[in-house]
Amino acid sequence: MVASILFIAMFMTRRKRFRGLPYFSKLSDRLGSSYSDGSSEHLLPYIYEGDSGDEEGGFALKDPPKRRTCCCMTVYTPNTSRFRKNIHSRILQRFPFLIEMFYWIINYAFYRFTAIASQAIFAKTGIWQVAEQHGIAVLETEHISMLRILFPLRERDVQQWFMHGHQDALTVLNKAYALIHIPGTVGFICWYYYVAPSFDTFAVARRTITLTNFCAFMTFIFYPCMPPRLLPREFGFLDTVRHDDAQSVFMSGKYVNTLAAMPSMHFGYAFCIGATLIYHSGLFRRTLEAGEFRKSVPWKLFYLALGVGYPTFILITIVATANHYWMDAMVATTFVIFSFCCNKVFYVFIQLEDWLFYFIRADKPVPTTGERFHEMGARI
Repeated sequence: MVASILFIAMFMTRRKRFRGLPYFSKLSDRLGSSYSDGSSEHLLPYIYEGDSGDEEGGFALKDPPKRRTCCCMTVYTPNTSRFRKNIHSRILQRFPFLIEMFYWIINYAFYRFTAIASQAIFAKTGIWQVAEQHGIAVLETEHISMLRILFPLRERDVQQWFMHGHQDALTVLNKAYALIHIPGTVGFICWYYYVAPSFDTFAVARRTITLTNFCAFMTFIFYPCMPPRLLPREFGFLDTVRHDDAQSVFMSGKYVNTLAAMPSMHFGYAFCIGATLIYHSGLFRRTLEAGEFRKSVPWKLFYLALGVGYPTFILITIVATANHYWMDAMVATTFVIFSFCCNKVFYVFIQLEDWLFYFIRADKPVPTTGERFHEMGARI
């Protein structure tokens, strides 16, 4: 399912009228030297240095090095435009969404590392016992501490309400929990890469989700937390997803960290997606981005309803199925807000990106986000 979504997005966001395999095409001739202006070229300024007859830093001056400025430091990185005619480089130019797929593979690898690292850290005390203690501590914080005023409803009461008299609705929530999280988030990334008015706008959402991931992953490592459904039976929770035989590959197997309840990435992703949809509606913006078209009132209300409704639905789902605590959603919300405010921290990796493309002998692909708006504007 996920692979199908990704490859469909790769096809939909391809650069049209561009031939990937031949070394020359009308588009590359038209773009010329600006062909290497890729997804991160404009984020940190760089300056070409030297004269046409010299060499500096080991780079031939026909492809002068980039002088990056970041964090009050000057760093020289190689110019990858020399590799734009390589076959694999042209394939990336044809399908720039491949880069997004690559970075999300890195995200997944880091997530897989969380379970291994956490088990190694708590090997002596036993990670299962530690995670159970953390889960009980979360319940005590919600119900006994001074913070209980923030949690008027108990997770067990919510689940019991659905189990007694609303079983059909609970079945829907079980299926939703098992199936929506990963495909829904991947689908959103693909959709927004295609519909965002500019790559800068898309990159803010993507960086926010990515930084939220890293904040959550660090929490998974040092604060393993057992979900309510795995707590001892005296706490009164039932694993309704498995009881209803609704589990999926996204929540089982050795590649899933079952002791990663804090924070809830189900809600973290949903909150980030909802906020992006509300922004995309344009309902609360006075100005539009360059090339963006003003939406009609029905479309604005549709995106607003979806932006509010989706995270609300996911919040009810994670609590009713006993997979997360209220506090998990609260911490996830805090991480998303923090990540949005600090998402530009990833600019420090742009130099590494330069070297990565230099190492694989490929030019940075030009993102196609916003391209359809520019084409429509040209036709108009």
